Amino acid sequence: MPNETQHSGSFLQEGKLPYRRTDMSTEALLVAFQGETGAYSEEATVALFGPVETFPCPSFEAVFASVSGHRADFAVIPIENSLFGSVSINYDLLRRNDLVIVGELKLRVRHNLMALPGVTIADIRRVLSHPQALGQCSSFLQERLSHAEAVPVYDTAGAAKMVSMNGDTDAAAIASGQAARHYGLNVLAEGIESDRQNYTRFLVLSRPGDGRFRDRAGSKVVKTSLVYAMRENVPGSLFKSLAAFALRDINLFKIESRPLVGSPGQYLFYLDVQGDADSPALQRALDHLGEMTAFVRVLGSYPEGRTVE
Repeated sequence: MPNETQHSGSFLQEGKLPYRRTDMSTEALLVAFQGETGAYSEEATVALFGPVETFPCPSFEAVFASVSGHRADFAVIPIENSLFGSVSINYDLLRRNDLVIVGELKLRVRHNLMALPGVTIADIRRVLSHPQALGQCSSFLQERLSHAEAVPVYDTAGAAKMVSMNGDTDAAAIASGQAARHYGLNVLAEGIESDRQNYTRFLVLSRPGDGRFRDRAGSKVVKTSLVYAMRENVPGSLFKSLAAFALRDINLFKIESRPLVGSPGQYLFYLDVQGDADSPALQRALDHLGEMTAFVRVLGSYPEGRTVE
């Protein structure tokens, strides 16, 4: 775990990471993401970096380890979905790993139903996908595939890969259009999500001091993400901690609470606020916050991300 100071392919087997990076030029970046080729995280990676070498990882833990261990240069991880909320494990991993947030992107997620060539909707008896994708397409599944079993699997693109490799003529997957193309599946229905306002926010992570990533299409508005824990749980303590920003007219974008492991009843608070951590106003707010908390850690300052439709 990092020190906490006052603001101071096909799938690899779990734990199997790629070679250690030696070429650190900007022309040969390796970007890690969780999922199979064709995952939405890979789509976000390409939107952020352009054509780049990508490294699919079997878990979010492996994604963080690949960058921390100098086996990948950057990582792209989902942090929240507009329909299903936060990706809690990634909040925990942000605190436990010494990586920094250097960028973000909001991606419009479009789900597609796909199957082997020649398979029709009437043939389908099982629909495979990530649990969130199945939930996001529940209306379509109830209306058009009530006769089929919804089967949760580890990844949307992984579902497409399983249908393709197993040769299942009674199965379909819900995944991206890129996954259908990559695994040779036919798209039977496009845009099957129940709510078109389906966006996932992704973060770009790097090792501290690596300044190579620049999202030139990003906003001029700068955000700072941080995490802190109160010294004690007393009435008004959370209100007072947030007042450190309100008193200085610093806009608060988001607050997320997570249990503090090993301390029942205690919580960590993750904040996204407007401004650069090096700006005088935010420095004063962080100093003020540090006076009333057990610790404060800045997770990164970065441009507010653009939305890709």
